[in-house]
Amino acid sequence: MSDETTPTALITGAAHGLGLEVARQLAATGVRVLVAARTAADAARAAEEADGVSALPVGLDVTDATSVEAAVEAVTADPGRLDILINNAAAFVDWTETATGADLDTAAQVMQVNLFGAWRMTQAFLPLLRHSPHPRIVNISSGGGSHADEAFGLTQRQGAAATYGISKAALNALTATLAAELADTPVLVNAVCPGLTATWPGAEDMGARPVQDSAPGIVWAATLPDDGPRGGFFRDRAPLGW
Repeated sequence: MSDETTPTALITGAAHGLGLEVARQLAATGVRVLVAARTAADAARAAEEADGVSALPVGLDVTDATSVEAAVEAVTADPGRLDILINNAAAFVDWTETATGADLDTAAQVMQVNLFGAWRMTQAFLPLLRHSPHPRIVNISSGGGSHADEAFGLTQRQGAAATYGISKAALNALTATLAAELADTPVLVNAVCPGLTATWPGAEDMGARPVQDSAPGIVWAATLPDDGPRGGFFRDRAPLGW
């Protein structure tokens, strides 16, 4: 495909781990992929590790409106289009955090990334996405923000990892709300739980799977056909209740 017709994706929080693996797998489908990180140097290092992947030339802090606007300007300048937005950037406190004992300032910082970061990115990049013939928005959520995850759902953790779960439940709600608003447009918005994925030391001891196994479900949502689902929550291409 020519530069004029090659679809372009932007992935936030893609300096390493799951985001970078999604970039690799999505690029292998023929999509032009831009990886974003909090610093341009981190994005550049990540892009060097993945064939067919480029770096967003500016640092991207999804909690900062000025930073997000700079990213919009960079993508508008080159390559001048956006077809797929993957809101992957995420924050976490720790597993022991509970709602009653949470530091609310820290909780607000997590919400700024996990909920408002995806919201801010969507608002900012929607004008570019509207110019795409096949626009897709994928919000990386978690079964920890659902009632349906039998291992790590909202009521399965005895209240642990409170802010993370609440933020992901809110992200699912944002996904459904955006999809309803955009129902009469070509923009498909969905959320994906990648499953328990080995993105931190010791994760394998909890049964986490490698990023290579979690990325395909995200790539699937990013490349859905025009008659694909809207406002859904999925894991490994299958609907997941929330």
